[in-house]
Amino acid sequence: MTKRPLLILAATVLAIALAACGSSTAPGVQLAPGAGNTQAAVPTTPKPPPALATKPVVQVPKSCTSTKLVTKDLVTGTGQQVQPGQTVSVNYVGVLCKTGVEFDSSWKRNQPFSTPLTPGGVIPGWVQGIPGMRVGGRRELIIPASLAYGKAGSPPTIPPNSPLVFVVDLLSVA
Repeated sequence: MTKRPLLILAATVLAIALAACGSSTAPGVQLAPGAGNTQAAVPTTPKPPPALATKPVVQVPKSCTSTKLVTKDLVTGTGQQVQPGQTVSVNYVGVLCKTGVEFDSSWKRNQPFSTPLTPGGVIPGWVQGIPGMRVGGRRELIIPASLAYGKAGSPPTIPPNSPLVFVVDLLSVA
């Protein structure tokens, strides 16, 4: 008979100890997520809007002699507007302006590219050409060599003094 009261006492102590877990309101104590959500937040790749769901075909201009950045919205976005210095997540295709040869594309890697729009983070043509876009937009950037890789180029894919054409799809802004 003495075993039964001990078992009841042990079960009661265990139940009280378990009930006390997670109910603290003491300063500095963070409670676990509620409503059964025990999965940690995992960053996800933004899903592109339908207008940006396929890789664009880049149209090379007839002349690549402009010394100024030229921007043209191909699809006007409706989401948040990018401000200078913000971090963006984009899909893009880059081609050499003189030949139309593709030198890089996030589409080939099947992964958007995220970058802060700051000098040294990306080429000046992006720093100047992407602010003002809205999420969900697609913009063409015709970038003179001076705002791209300049006299040095970026061997082996981008020769020295190469103007570039990018089509950039804005997926998100942080």
